[in-house]
Amino acid sequence: MSAGEPEPEQGPEPGTVRPGGRTARVRAAVLQAAGDVLAEQGFAHLDLGDVARRAQVGRTTVYRRWGTVTALVADLLQDMAEQSLPRTETGSLLGDLRANARLVQRTLTDARQGPLFKAVIAAATWDARTAEALHRFYDTRVAEWAPCVRQAADRGEVPEDTDAHEVIRAVSAPLYYRLLTSDVPLDRAAADRAAEAAAAAARAGAYVRHHKRT
Repeated sequence: MSAGEPEPEQGPEPGTVRPGGRTARVRAAVLQAAGDVLAEQGFAHLDLGDVARRAQVGRTTVYRRWGTVTALVADLLQDMAEQSLPRTETGSLLGDLRANARLVQRTLTDARQGPLFKAVIAAATWDARTAEALHRFYDTRVAEWAPCVRQAADRGEVPEDTDAHEVIRAVSAPLYYRLLTSDVPLDRAAADRAAEAAAAAARAGAYVRHHKRT
């Protein structure tokens, strides 16, 4: 924080209090602006003053509510998790996992969301608070989709003690790997292959929890 900028007030963790009315509109505008900067320029160029200017709100308002760039990113990720589409229920494990994989693929190839996630993931490798916020984002999304695996277990498609969260992570993992490590297009075919591989492994018992003997 440079000289002359207002000191942030201590208050609730950003995102833990749901604002209404004008406060909600300000929050939405600021989060939109923050996401735009991340997508366009990356984490290193995210500045609270610039975000305030883009959002057309007072700098003092932004510093008072969020205080730091990492707090703003944490709130942005929480909002994104809450605004993400709910899981799709198709009646089969493969259908559900394919819907999940295609949603991840569309998000990561979106002109705005793709660069935004790359920027946040890069920042999470060196900033602990951003990493914590990113973990919360994925915990929320995995928890949203995990019931489809438990439903599959109820139908007898996978072993009863299958770790639902690990199956959902297995769907997304190859898509993020391709996004971050290659210039090969992340297309729907890649999403479908990821879903098929995760479904096959789950049916084979690869994600069954191994309980320790006492």
